[in-house]
Amino acid sequence: MVRITGEYQGDLHCSAIHDPSGNALATDAPKDNQGRGEAFSPTDLLATAFGTCIATTMAIAARRHGADIAGMRYEVTKEMAADSPRRISRLTARLWLPASARGVPAGVLEKAANTCPVHQSLAPSVEKVIDFAWE
Repeated sequence: MVRITGEYQGDLHCSAIHDPSGNALATDAPKDNQGRGEAFSPTDLLATAFGTCIATTMAIAARRHGADIAGMRYEVTKEMAADSPRRISRLTARLWLPASARGVPAGVLEKAANTCPVHQSLAPSVEKVIDFAWE
């Protein structure tokens, strides 16, 4: 179990601290929802979690096969639903895999990406797309 503590600081800003490491982060509401967009929004953090979870889970799978995929890059695009209630409707992750990823048996990295814990935790109504680009 991991504990995260935080505080609402007013003006749609929050702070959060990851207890195990002491790392801190700040959030702000996005400009299109009454905020100033001065930090990650909560839904931006969810999109970030999607990308980093995919990358981490793929790296674990690669490690099991004796490969190191350091240098893999990713980009996540978050799309919000146009109707109410306000929610994420689609997350698209684009991954650029280094040549070292070719040392992992076919399908292993793709399966890892599509079964990462964040992917599995998102509601079925959130469309999740993952594109792979191999060097």
